[in-house]
Amino acid sequence: MNDSDNLGPVLADIVEAAAALILPLWKTGLEVMSKADESPVTVADQRGEKLILEYLARHFPDVPVISEEDASEFGTPDAIGPRFFLVDPVDGTKAFVRGDPNFTVNIGLIQDGRPVAGAVNCPPTGETWFTSASGLMKRTQGGPASKAGVRPWPKGAAVCLISHTMKPEQVEKLTQQYGFDTPLAMDSSIKLCRIAEGSADIYPRHGPTMEWDVAAGHAVLEAAGGTFVTHEGQPFVYGKASEGFRNGWFVARGAAG
Repeated sequence: MNDSDNLGPVLADIVEAAAALILPLWKTGLEVMSKADESPVTVADQRGEKLILEYLARHFPDVPVISEEDASEFGTPDAIGPRFFLVDPVDGTKAFVRGDPNFTVNIGLIQDGRPVAGAVNCPPTGETWFTSASGLMKRTQGGPASKAGVRPWPKGAAVCLISHTMKPEQVEKLTQQYGFDTPLAMDSSIKLCRIAEGSADIYPRHGPTMEWDVAAGHAVLEAAGGTFVTHEGQPFVYGKASEGFRNGWFVARGAAG
């Protein structure tokens, strides 16, 4: 546990194990329940989280974990130490429910307010992105891992990832503010992974998220050479217990052009 560079591959194995449990439940007409905040939850979220928590407890028994479904049911802690995991077993539950493939399994490790290791898996495609000592690694369907990284800003062809619910006038405002060329709607933390691997260029989030939604993707993006900062350009921090682990606006980018 002293070297976070070595944790990414371990976390990759865990998100892949959870994905193997979750994927057979996709497109099976699972009952969709509502949480206290009226967001959806399914048995896939619950089973995936249970498996992840068991694996983390086995490998890292001394590191506390804050996970989405547990936090939704029991609330978030009033305080947290400098080192902890953030878990989202199914980020993009709405996508999962409607049969869209853009949902992910996420584990991020926080140290002193910063993500220092993480792994993200997309169950329908079998893609896994994870941090390592040499930067971002990616493997597909359990195959060999290869290094991945952000791309320079492509003048005239920059892709901005947005949510499906964004209205045309909001997209136009973002276009003027950030100077991208093509908006592409997509759910979940896979947006951060697509930027990290050089398939897209920017993801401005002008709306609320929770820390477990983005911690793993943040770690992956920074390992790839990208940036993840507040709307004002300041470092984005984690462990905001007094705020219920809620996030403010952020901007995720690949490499500068």
